[in-house]
Amino acid sequence: MRKIVLAVTALLLVALDQLSKFFVVKYIRLGTIVEFIPNLVSLTYLRNTGAAFSILENQQWLFTVITFIVLGVAFYYLIKQMQTQNFWLLASLLLIISGGLGNFIDRLRLGYVVDMIHLDFVDFAIFNVADSYLSVGVALLIIALWKEEKNGN
Repeated sequence: MRKIVLAVTALLLVALDQLSKFFVVKYIRLGTIVEFIPNLVSLTYLRNTGAAFSILENQQWLFTVITFIVLGVAFYYLIKQMQTQNFWLLASLLLIISGGLGNFIDRLRLGYVVDMIHLDFVDFAIFNVADSYLSVGVALLIIALWKEEKNGN
Protein backbone atom coordinates (compact mmCIF):
# COMPACT_ATOMS: atom_id res chain seq x y z
CA MET A 1 0.00 0.00 0.00
CA ARG A 2 2.83 2.38 0.85
CA LYS A 3 4.33 1.92 -2.62
CA ILE A 4 1.02 2.85 -4.22
CA VAL A 5 0.64 5.95 -2.07
CA LEU A 6 4.18 7.08 -2.86
CA ALA A 7 3.75 6.44 -6.59
CA VAL A 8 0.42 8.27 -6.76
CA THR A 9 1.83 11.18 -4.76
CA ALA A 10 4.83 11.43 -7.09
CA LEU A 11 2.54 11.38 -10.12
CA LEU A 12 0.36 14.11 -8.63
CA LEU A 13 3.38 16.27 -7.82
CA VAL A 14 4.78 15.88 -11.33
CA ALA A 15 1.34 16.58 -12.80
CA LEU A 16 1.04 19.77 -10.73
CA ASP A 17 4.45 20.90 -11.96
CA GLN A 18 3.63 20.14 -15.59
CA LEU A 19 0.20 21.75 -15.32
CA SER A 20 1.68 24.96 -13.91
CA LYS A 21 4.15 25.06 -16.80
CA PHE A 22 1.40 24.34 -19.33
CA PHE A 23 -0.66 27.30 -18.12
CA VAL A 24 2.31 29.64 -18.08
CA VAL A 25 3.29 28.71 -21.63
CA LYS A 26 -0.32 28.97 -22.82
CA TYR A 27 -1.28 32.24 -21.14
CA ILE A 28 1.90 34.25 -20.57
CA ARG A 29 4.07 35.47 -23.40
CA LEU A 30 7.77 34.69 -23.19
CA GLY A 31 9.55 37.26 -21.04
CA THR A 32 6.34 38.90 -19.85
CA ILE A 33 5.88 39.63 -16.14
CA VAL A 34 2.41 39.13 -14.68
CA GLU A 35 1.68 40.17 -11.11
CA PHE A 36 0.29 37.17 -9.23
CA ILE A 37 0.37 38.18 -5.55
CA PRO A 38 1.16 41.91 -5.38
CA ASN A 39 4.62 42.71 -4.01
CA LEU A 40 5.21 39.04 -3.31
CA VAL A 41 5.13 36.82 -6.40
CA SER A 42 4.99 37.51 -10.12
CA LEU A 43 4.88 35.03 -12.96
CA THR A 44 7.49 35.45 -15.67
CA TYR A 45 7.71 32.92 -18.48
CA LEU A 46 11.34 32.04 -19.16
CA ARG A 47 13.03 29.22 -21.04
CA ASN A 48 15.96 27.88 -19.06
CA THR A 49 18.46 25.87 -21.11
CA GLY A 50 20.80 25.65 -18.14
CA ALA A 51 20.67 24.32 -14.62
CA ALA A 52 19.80 26.24 -11.47
CA PHE A 53 20.28 29.97 -12.00
CA SER A 54 20.84 29.21 -15.73
CA ILE A 55 24.38 27.93 -15.17
CA LEU A 56 25.86 25.61 -17.80
CA GLU A 57 23.44 26.73 -20.49
CA ASN A 58 22.89 24.44 -23.48
CA GLN A 59 24.52 21.40 -21.86
CA GLN A 60 21.51 19.10 -22.22
CA TRP A 61 23.61 15.93 -22.46
CA LEU A 62 25.21 16.75 -19.11
CA PHE A 63 21.84 17.37 -17.46
CA THR A 64 20.52 14.11 -18.86
CA VAL A 65 23.41 12.15 -17.35
CA ILE A 66 23.20 13.98 -14.02
CA THR A 67 19.42 13.53 -13.90
CA PHE A 68 19.70 9.78 -14.53
CA ILE A 69 22.28 9.46 -11.78
CA VAL A 70 20.36 11.55 -9.24
CA LEU A 71 17.04 9.88 -10.01
CA GLY A 72 18.65 6.45 -9.94
CA VAL A 73 20.23 7.07 -6.54
CA ALA A 74 17.02 8.62 -5.17
CA PHE A 75 14.87 5.72 -6.44
CA TYR A 76 17.33 3.18 -5.04
CA TYR A 77 17.41 4.89 -1.66
CA LEU A 78 13.61 5.28 -1.64
CA ILE A 79 13.13 1.57 -2.33
CA LYS A 80 15.76 0.67 0.26
CA GLN A 81 14.06 2.90 2.85
CA MET A 82 10.48 1.98 1.89
CA GLN A 83 9.71 0.34 5.24
CA THR A 84 11.22 3.10 7.34
CA GLN A 85 9.00 4.98 9.72
CA ASN A 86 10.91 8.16 8.93
CA PHE A 87 8.26 10.20 7.15
CA TRP A 88 10.65 13.08 6.46
CA LEU A 89 13.16 10.85 4.74
CA LEU A 90 10.51 9.39 2.44
CA ALA A 91 9.00 12.82 1.80
CA SER A 92 12.39 14.27 0.93
CA LEU A 93 13.15 11.51 -1.56
CA LEU A 94 9.68 11.79 -3.07
CA LEU A 95 10.14 15.54 -3.57
CA ILE A 96 13.59 15.07 -5.11
CA ILE A 97 12.31 12.41 -7.50
CA SER A 98 9.22 14.45 -8.44
CA GLY A 99 11.23 17.62 -9.00
CA GLY A 100 13.84 15.80 -11.04
CA LEU A 101 11.19 14.14 -13.18
CA GLY A 102 9.28 17.39 -13.69
CA ASN A 103 12.30 19.21 -15.07
CA PHE A 104 13.51 16.15 -16.98
CA ILE A 105 10.18 15.94 -18.79
CA ASP A 106 10.65 19.55 -19.90
CA ARG A 107 14.18 18.90 -21.13
CA LEU A 108 13.09 15.86 -23.13
CA ARG A 109 9.91 17.40 -24.49
CA LEU A 110 11.01 20.99 -25.06
CA GLY A 111 14.81 21.09 -24.88
CA TYR A 112 14.62 23.57 -22.00
CA VAL A 113 12.92 23.97 -18.63
CA VAL A 114 10.00 26.34 -18.21
CA ASP A 115 10.59 28.72 -15.30
CA MET A 116 8.00 31.15 -14.03
CA ILE A 117 8.04 31.95 -10.31
CA HIS A 118 9.55 35.35 -9.60
CA LEU A 119 9.82 36.47 -5.98
CA ASP A 120 9.25 40.22 -5.98
CA PHE A 121 10.54 40.85 -2.48
CA VAL A 122 14.06 39.50 -3.05
CA ASP A 123 16.56 39.47 -5.88
CA PHE A 124 16.46 35.77 -6.67
CA ALA A 125 16.46 33.57 -9.75
CA ILE A 126 13.18 32.75 -11.48
CA PHE A 127 12.28 29.13 -10.82
CA ASN A 128 9.45 26.61 -11.19
CA VAL A 129 7.41 24.20 -9.08
CA ALA A 130 9.81 21.29 -9.72
CA ASP A 131 12.72 23.45 -8.53
CA SER A 132 10.77 24.07 -5.33
CA TYR A 133 10.30 20.33 -4.86
CA LEU A 134 14.02 19.78 -5.35
CA SER A 135 15.05 22.54 -2.95
CA VAL A 136 12.66 21.51 -0.20
CA GLY A 137 13.47 17.83 -0.80
CA VAL A 138 17.21 18.36 -0.45
CA ALA A 139 16.72 20.46 2.70
CA LEU A 140 14.46 17.79 4.22
CA LEU A 141 16.92 15.06 3.25
CA ILE A 142 19.76 16.85 4.99
CA ILE A 143 17.65 17.30 8.12
CA ALA A 144 16.39 13.69 8.05
CA LEU A 145 19.89 12.27 7.61
CA TRP A 146 21.25 14.57 10.31
CA LYS A 147 18.53 13.44 12.71
CA GLU A 148 19.23 9.78 11.91
CA GLU A 149 22.93 10.32 12.52
CA LYS A 150 22.19 12.16 15.75
CA ASN A 151 19.94 9.31 16.92
CA GLY A 152 22.57 6.73 16.03
CA ASN A 153 20.62 5.05 13.21
